[in-house]
Amino acid sequence: MRILGIDPGSKATGYGFIEQQGNRLLHLDNGAIFTKSQDALALRLQRIYQELCALISKYQPEAVAVEQVFMARNPASALKLGHARGVALLAGINAGLPVFEYSALQVKSAVVGYGRAGKNQVQQMTRTLLNLPEIAQEDAADALAVAICHAHSRQLSGRLQNGKSF
Repeated sequence: MRILGIDPGSKATGYGFIEQQGNRLLHLDNGAIFTKSQDALALRLQRIYQELCALISKYQPEAVAVEQVFMARNPASALKLGHARGVALLAGINAGLPVFEYSALQVKSAVVGYGRAGKNQVQQMTRTLLNLPEIAQEDAADALAVAICHAHSRQLSGRLQNGKSF
């Protein structure tokens, strides 16, 4: 199964594509969509949406996993993050893909084994799990982590549905 992980943000939206083949996770691509802070929010959201749509068209994922909004201290920042998340959800749904959402705690637990892990730990484990030659850029590593979380969650729910125990 090919999975697109998205770490939404109004300044930088990270993306990561992985392919799950049995128990193996293969890295396909990762990066970030950067927007200009001087541009109007609507133009920034349009850029994020268009680039995500182009990436979905290019890589043909079978599922999209998006990180949920965390509570931010600055309400304006939280609102902008929410807009970017909405655009990411819309890109997946408009492509006819199932969209899944995961909290930062779920993502960190799935990738590092500890829900309060730091950014550096997530980057290191993402590199290790996907056998990357170097650590991915922060937003891209977070997006890859979201995709890995979905792959692991999918495996777990599949085992539970099949009645298999651990």
